[in-house]
Amino acid sequence: MPTTLYDRSIAVTMREGAWRPQLVRQVLLDRPREVLDLGCGTGTLAIALAAEPGGARVTGVDGDPEILALAREKEGSQRVEFIDGMADALPFGDASFDRVVTSLVLHHLQPLVKRAALHEARRVLRPGGRLHVADWGAPQDPLMRALFVGLQVQDGFSNTADHPAGRVPDMIREAGFAHVTRTLRLRTVWGSFEMMSAS
Repeated sequence: MPTTLYDRSIAVTMREGAWRPQLVRQVLLDRPREVLDLGCGTGTLAIALAAEPGGARVTGVDGDPEILALAREKEGSQRVEFIDGMADALPFGDASFDRVVTSLVLHHLQPLVKRAALHEARRVLRPGGRLHVADWGAPQDPLMRALFVGLQVQDGFSNTADHPAGRVPDMIREAGFAHVTRTLRLRTVWGSFEMMSAS
């Protein structure tokens, strides 16, 4: 999908208004000082996080220079530091952030890269920090599973297979997070979408 159409597609098909504000509230709970948006894409979430009161310093990292250029052009982008970097080799030191959030990123990654990205999220989190994941999950019913096949045709089967199989929570635990909690589950035109918090 062309990057210029991505934001519109998410808003229309993903019920963005039903989950994005909740994700912002969850990430900023307890007023973190440093927040990383891992796989920030066009910067919508990072900019929303930076716009909230509380003064969190927000960094967005993504491996696509074209999409980062779009992010930097958006209103409010001056409040965010956008950095070119890969999810499985983050360009930050250990214990650099209080929160790491990744939204609609993991399903694009092959299983080994997905696991490496989760380990990297654990590495850059400070003690007591939290990871927030918003992505596809196990379907609630056959209709949600059937709809997800359409997304798999578009995005790939090998990288998305872990999501309808319900393996992502275990991957998060394997990365070193002891507590993984689902905080939201939604039906969308592409299948079951869920948000998780891990510490």
